[in-house]
This record gives sequence, C-alpha cells and structure tokens, in this order.
Amino acid sequence: MLIERIKITYILCFNTRFNYLLLIMLRLVNSSFFRILLTFLFYFLFSPNASSQLNDEKFVVVLDAGHGGKDSGNRGNRYYEKKIALKIALGIGKILEKNSLFKVIYTRKKDVFVNLIERAQIANKADADLFISIHCDSHNSKAFGAGTFVLGLHANQRNFEIAKKENNVIFYEENYEENYDGFDPNNPESVISLTLMQETYLDQSIIAADAIQKRFVKNLSRKDRTVKQAGFIVLKYTYMPSVLVETGFLTNKKEGAYLNSSKGQNQMAKAIAAAIIDYMKIIKVSLNKTVAFKNKEKKSELVGLESVTFKVQLAASYNNLATKSYNFKGLSPISKEREGKLYRYYLGSVKSYKTAKKLKKKAVKSGYKSAFIVSFLNGKKIKLSEVID
Repeated sequence: MLIERIKITYILCFNTRFNYLLLIMLRLVNSSFFRILLTFLFYFLFSPNASSQLNDEKFVVVLDAGHGGKDSGNRGNRYYEKKIALKIALGIGKILEKNSLFKVIYTRKKDVFVNLIERAQIANKADADLFISIHCDSHNSKAFGAGTFVLGLHANQRNFEIAKKENNVIFYEENYEENYDGFDPNNPESVISLTLMQETYLDQSIIAADAIQKRFVKNLSRKDRTVKQAGFIVLKYTYMPSVLVETGFLTNKKEGAYLNSSKGQNQMAKAIAAAIIDYMKIIKVSLNKTVAFKNKEKKSELVGLESVTFKVQLAASYNNLATKSYNFKGLSPISKEREGKLYRYYLGSVKSYKTAKKLKKKAVKSGYKSAFIVSFLNGKKIKLSEVID
C-alpha cells in the first residue's frame, strides 16, 4: 500500500524537480531498506521547508531549439530550420547568461534529436519560470512575419496547420502513441484533449508572448502576426508559462535569407532576450507586491469595506468547465466568471485576506503554483492595493 500511495502522489505532484528521482527509487523498492529510505526521501523532498531551501532564487529560463538531428524541420529555400533555431536559442542564452538574475538551461546545444516530451521534462525538472521554444515557419504563399503561440484550441485552420507541422515530429519517436496518450497530430479532435494543466499558466504565457511580439515590432520592425493559440505538444506537457516562437518564414525568399544570416539570428536573439527580461521584470514586480503584503502584520482588510471579498484565481481558460471539484484537483468551492473569450476559475470567496492567503497556500500545494489572490468590491474586480493596508 505504501508504494501504491507514493506512486499516486508521484503522478499528481507538480513539484517536478524530484519526480525523476522518485521514479528511480520506485524501481529499487524490493527490499525493506529501500522502502524506509524512499519514505524518508519522500517526506524530506516534499516538505515545505525543504522545498524553500532548494529553490533557486534566479529566474530560470529553458530555451528549446526546435527540431534537431534526424528532424531537420522545414527546408524552405533549402535552409535548415533546426540549425537556425539552434543558433537563435544559443544567442538568446548567451545574452541572458551575462545577467546574474538568470539561470539558462537548454533542451539541446548541438544538432541532436530530442523527443518533444523530453524537452518538456527538462523544463519541469528544472522547475523553470519560463519555457521558450524557437522555430521557423513555412507556407506555400509569400507569407512573412514573426509570431508567437501559447497553448490552446486553434481558432482557425491556419493555426491548426502550424501546430500540426510542429507536432508531426512525434512520428520520429519510438512509442509515440504511448508517450502522448494516443495523440494524433493529423486529427483536429485530438487537440480537444488538451488539459487544464498548462492553462493554469495561460495568463503568464500570454504576457510573455506579448512581450516577445512587442520587441519584434519595436526593435526589428517585423510584421506583427500577434499572439495566437494552438495545440502544440511541446507546450502541453510543461508546468510553467510557455511560449512557442515562429521567428519567420523560411519559405519567404527575403525573410528566409534574413533568418539564415548571422545578422538576422543575432537580431532575433537580442529581441527575444530583451522580451524575456521585460517579462521577468513584470513577474518580479507582481511577486514583490505579494511579499510586501505577506510581511505586513496589520489587519489586511480596509476598515468599512464589508462588501470586499477575496478569491484565489486558479486558472484562465477558453474551455467552459463545470465548477466541480474533480475538474480542479479536488478543490472546492469553485466559481467562474467570463471575461471576453476567457473563463476565469476561482477558489473560495472570503472576507478575510488572511483566510485568502490560506486558500492560496492550499491551491499551490494542490499543484496550482501560479495561483494568486483577487479582490472584489460589490462583485466587481478591483486592485488588491486598493483594499490592503
């Protein structure tokens, strides 16, 4: 029973930094010694104190150069997507590594083939703050411009075709049907199987993608193809804000030549690195405000505003889900509100900010690491700074 409980906890646990270690240990539990050792490790590694001690204070970015090895990517105008993506990724990393605030990890640093799910696992094991996957686009027209994608249901056939092209990489992999739960890149219905797991980070992913898009336009005067959603497998399995970047079209003669040049690759790397720094600053400001609230000992509600309530946002999704606990890792009560095309899902509704912090802690422990507190006045969302002393 002990081993079965640990296996279940391993599957559900989102602190993926240690998942691979537990997986190894599960194979060594034939003796009572290893059972005891495994129990000890499980208690230590997943205790709150141990987690806080082992957390890296640097902002961890995982750079994923698309394709590689036997997978050349698209060959528009006879260029190699895999080579261009790698050079841009290494260029981004070189810039960020000069900044002491960042820790950079690569899914590949040379021309090798890496499974899509392995790329995601590298980011998960690193407990990364941001995952960026670099690619080059192709089309049978003269299309041009740089675009960014976050995970979601494709809004049109074009977005599906882009995701399909990138997802077809799984056919190079052995046991792909088992690894990806029967996912079929050629079947639009398969995309519907995308889970809420990555959508937990949808807001942050959009902020990161938008920062990249703005840098493309502002720094390089690139055509703005805007932030879009599509069902990319490599984004589905990551447990942090994640963005796939299509740096341009190799099939466009002028743009292909630009991306294949050292000048173009350096400029793209600088723009994306600058955008990552922009995103990190946005997130740091948000985190610092949260820490400031946490350190205050005074009563946290503004006196007299009895109609102020606090909720914990768990996720934002284009999917309209039933507010049942089984859809939210057993958490309840759940409420939802629609904002434009997005549905925002909240845990609880309390009068005390102190109680809201406890709810947030509960949400984080359940796997919603990006959960945050939202305040409402008479049912209308307002800034926390307006109601917190």
